[in-house]
Amino acid sequence: MTEKHLEKEWIHGLISIIASMLLLAAAPKRHIFRGAADFVGELLRYPEYPAVAAEQTARRISFWFSEKSALQDRLDILEEENVRLRLAWSMGSIRRLQDELDRFYGYGRVTLREPLSWWSEVRINRGTKDGVFSGTPVLHNGYLAGRVSSSEDGYSWVELLTSSSLMVPVVIEETRDLGVVAGDGEGGVWLLYVPEGRSLAEGMEVKTAMVSEALPPGIPVGKLSSESRKTGGAYLEWKVLPGADLSKLYALQVLGGIPGENAPPGKTGRSTLP
Repeated sequence: MTEKHLEKEWIHGLISIIASMLLLAAAPKRHIFRGAADFVGELLRYPEYPAVAAEQTARRISFWFSEKSALQDRLDILEEENVRLRLAWSMGSIRRLQDELDRFYGYGRVTLREPLSWWSEVRINRGTKDGVFSGTPVLHNGYLAGRVSSSEDGYSWVELLTSSSLMVPVVIEETRDLGVVAGDGEGGVWLLYVPEGRSLAEGMEVKTAMVSEALPPGIPVGKLSSESRKTGGAYLEWKVLPGADLSKLYALQVLGGIPGENAPPGKTGRSTLP
């Protein structure tokens, strides 16, 4: 048993030596082996092509997603910077507008307008120290917008024409008919207490009447519209189109305050009507 085992080892060793000698003999002709290796590689290229293509596709997709994520992050950063720049520019514009309005004496900048009282009142940054007192008329675009209802040291509240509690004596310029203008609290302004049969028509001018010194006569209020309605008794109500844009108020012209020791030097007394 042992002798057969030894014979096999000798045979294997001899075969290995012969194979080694053959390889050494064929070494100068290694281009033959290179050709065989290239042929085998060419054969193996086709089975492995799907795997290589799948790897390249996965790599491209991964790169695309990573690039898209980076671009999206950059876009978000740019959008945030854009919002901050717009906000800074808006705040600067608002400050410049406020400074410009504050330089005009006789004008009050609207500082508060509450949604629940939108058509009733606004607050301006002029008060008793500026010669503004209760009853002072205020204008917008040269037309009556309302009257000061209360005034403190540095601010005042202005009751608008559209307020249902403000009633202003007026006169129709063309016919000299007298009436009262009042708001409905919803943005509308109406001419009240005009008897039926009066020759009123659309487009006639409405101005303040000479009733008291607190409200100078001749201040333009607006014009009559074509809309009218009948009330109890022998009266008609005509809708008035105010000249003041009461839906958009940023600054109001205050007709000169009542003279007083709190008014700035050289700024007292009533101003002339526009």
